[in-house]
Amino acid sequence: MDAGTEPDLSRSVSEAVGVSTVFPAQSRRVGSLPSGVPADFAAFVRSEAFPCVGAKSALALDRLVVMEAGEIGSDEHDEVIHRALVDFALLAAREDAGIGSFACLFRHQKPMSEEQFEAALWSRIQALHDLDTKHGIAWAPNVSSDASSPHFSMSIGGAAYFLVGLHPGASRAARRFCRPAIIFNPHDQFERLRADGRYDMIQRINRDREMRQHGSINPMLSDFGRGQEAAQYSGRHVGADWCCPLQVHPKKDSQ
Repeated sequence: MDAGTEPDLSRSVSEAVGVSTVFPAQSRRVGSLPSGVPADFAAFVRSEAFPCVGAKSALALDRLVVMEAGEIGSDEHDEVIHRALVDFALLAAREDAGIGSFACLFRHQKPMSEEQFEAALWSRIQALHDLDTKHGIAWAPNVSSDASSPHFSMSIGGAAYFLVGLHPGASRAARRFCRPAIIFNPHDQFERLRADGRYDMIQRINRDREMRQHGSINPMLSDFGRGQEAAQYSGRHVGADWCCPLQVHPKKDSQ
């Protein structure tokens, strides 16, 4: 894409065969994020069971971008998902408010175990990183690419995200959605929520809700910016010896 060219978000994804993306024509207007969320997902995000700060804020502000793809275990739509995330990052970067989330919903299928879902999720994440490398897109400069670092966040399309995986086989209600899904919450919005004092308040409310529903707080959830972020993406309870399966490609020297 040429510098200064505004992406045609209404066409870049929806024209792909077999993929549906909620990118209305008005999304091309500067200062506006696309809207429109499938009913099942909107209901889940609004429910008390779901504690994701970023997605709840984005839905309330009509800035939750959703695309629907094929099976989470298939690489058929990786290019389309990647293109959509690049488009989302370009558009979100223009926003003054800066609150928005991107969700990719996958096809209904037989429930997977938490281990199977985790493997499928990291397969899609690896594929998206591979596409960044293919297109010469560097890791987001404001976060670490070392998954063991407390400063790690996943970078796709040059933007940093905290990922939230959902699927029918999740052991906790907060991650149990009727079909596999991955939510991409921009790293920068958590920084803004923390800076203005909203993050800690929302976190307390969410943890009180976890206690009421489960009798305990999800042991895999650390405060933003603390703990091993990558271990939280799938929602599976893992031990201290868990190793991130992502293979980060070294930055190529410019020719």
